[in-house]
This record gives sequence, structure tokens and C-alpha cells, in this order.
Amino acid sequence: MSTVDHPSAALDEAAAEPPEPEPAVREALAHVLAVARHLVPDAVDGVSYGVPALIVDGKALIGVSSSARHLSVVPYSPSALDTVRGDLTDFSVSKGLIRFTPDRPVPDGILTRLVLARLAEIRG
Repeated sequence: MSTVDHPSAALDEAAAEPPEPEPAVREALAHVLAVARHLVPDAVDGVSYGVPALIVDGKALIGVSSSARHLSVVPYSPSALDTVRGDLTDFSVSKGLIRFTPDRPVPDGILTRLVLARLAEIRG
């Protein structure tokens, strides 16, 4: 019978390294950022509020995240989100994000309008 010297060490290590996302999840999140990057080629990779994001002029343009149940587009602006909210009736939308899945992505046209609305806020 073996013993474990530090049982919490394995727990800490497992919690510190989340599992690699499924390829479909990675592709769905990358697609959101690719649409934004196409529209705003000078955007740079960054992190805002703990979320991978594209940064423009020092401000978060758009971010993406994943959880066990859904993926999210994070526009960092309720007013930018409001510009497309009426077209998101088939999605779960909160004040600050759009929830989607790899099987049901946010349409590119909606992403385009959202990114351009956020860019207009940033660049005024």
C-alpha cells in the first residue's frame, strides 16, 4: 500500500492546469478573434479582466472565454452589445456577454457589427 506525502499537491497541480479545450472549442473561440482581427488588424493579443482579448489603443476590444457549458463573447461594453442584442434572440445574452456553443456560433455579421460598435466607442 502506498502513501502520498502531500495529498493536496496533486489537487493543487490539477486545479492549476485546466484541461486542454476540445478542438471544436478552440476553433470556435479562435474564429471570433479572427473576425475581429480582420476588421481591426492593429489589435494586439492581451488579457482583460482575466479573459483572453484583443486590445486596441490600450482598451479591450473583444474577448472570448469558455466554461463547462458554453463559450462566451465578451464585448466589454453593454452599449456595444445593445447594438446587436435584438438579433441575438436565439442566444443567451447577459449585460456583458453572449453565450454560444461550437455547434451554434454567433453569426459573423453580428460579430462584425459588435466589433465595429465597440471600436467606435474606443476610438470615438
